[in-house]
Amino acid sequence: MPGLNRYQLRTALCLGMGLAWLMQESGAQISSPPAKDIDTLPGMPRVTDPANLYSEASAGRLSPAVVTALPRIYVPNVGSGDLYVIDPATLKVVDRFPAGRNPQHVVPSWDLKTLWVTGSSEGRRAHGSLLPIDPETGKPGQFLPVADAYNMYFMPDGSAAIVVAEARRRLELREPQTMALLRSIATPQCAGINHADFSIDGRYAIFTCEFDGSLVKIDFVKGEVVGTLKLSKGGMPQDIRISPDGKVFYVADMMADGVFMVDGESLTETGFIPTGIGTHGLYPSRDGTKLYVANRGSHRVNGPPRGMGSVSVIDFATREVETTWPIPGGGSPDMGNVSADGKQLWLSGRFDDVVYMIDTATGAMTTIPVGRTPHGLTVWPQPGRYSLGHTGNMR
Repeated sequence: MPGLNRYQLRTALCLGMGLAWLMQESGAQISSPPAKDIDTLPGMPRVTDPANLYSEASAGRLSPAVVTALPRIYVPNVGSGDLYVIDPATLKVVDRFPAGRNPQHVVPSWDLKTLWVTGSSEGRRAHGSLLPIDPETGKPGQFLPVADAYNMYFMPDGSAAIVVAEARRRLELREPQTMALLRSIATPQCAGINHADFSIDGRYAIFTCEFDGSLVKIDFVKGEVVGTLKLSKGGMPQDIRISPDGKVFYVADMMADGVFMVDGESLTETGFIPTGIGTHGLYPSRDGTKLYVANRGSHRVNGPPRGMGSVSVIDFATREVETTWPIPGGGSPDMGNVSADGKQLWLSGRFDDVVYMIDTATGAMTTIPVGRTPHGLTVWPQPGRYSLGHTGNMR
């Protein structure tokens, strides 16, 4: 401290330590300096807790935009071309309607007001579709034709939808309500561009390349590919999710039977966690402490029913599997999400034409029959201020 001699400085330090001790003994709280704000993409909602970027999607933190939404599970069935609607209170299918060719995922919009069913094309000749659903009624609107919509994400500032045109090796940035095409980002180096997650600051995303065993990094400020990474083993990356502190990307690989850890800034591998056969889907718990990993039970794209499917639970703090829940009698857990209260994990049974409802406290499972080849189901409503897409990447 300027202006203090050695004796005065020692006295001030002692007084400070004594005050801290007195506050501790009396039960008073010593406030820490506020965490420094993350320098996010302009227009993106601020990161309220840099230690847990999922803090705004914790149990019960429902946005006013979703409070009147029907509690439902929306299940797109690729094989039967329809969408089943499940009431989570009764565990019964309460509705069913056509969902177009190859309905793949049910994606919450950035503003949480629409659920979009993405439909992929069959090669370059056939076309895909986007089908809006009103979450207040659970009813579909009109199909919007698009070239190919295997999956869909949203810019963290809400400025555009990002349609993943897998068969055409490109990302299509579209107006988020009308889905009019704004521009495209070519990704010729990524065969089977698939799933994605954004950095904590929203400036870049990492996409998995399913058919060449690699990752591609997209800088959305520059609007271009800025890096690629060939994974060291396995060769079929699927889902990807960022750690709560934003430092590590977890990448499921169904051939490696586990999860790679990747440093997003340097785009380098930092570790690997074995989980189970056919590792596929990744879902953070509502408290941001665990990662639920769906192991599909097969290395095949179209695997057999009643395979060695399971769900592993990774502890984010230790980066280790703390428990694994096998599917009783075999199964194929694939895509889904966690309920608003965090007590249930819902997953499609890809090769078994069922949906699994899993108790996140015990691992106990309930099975519900649905259409053929269920895929990217979503649980709605979910907590969070906005959606980055997929089946509910909420922040």
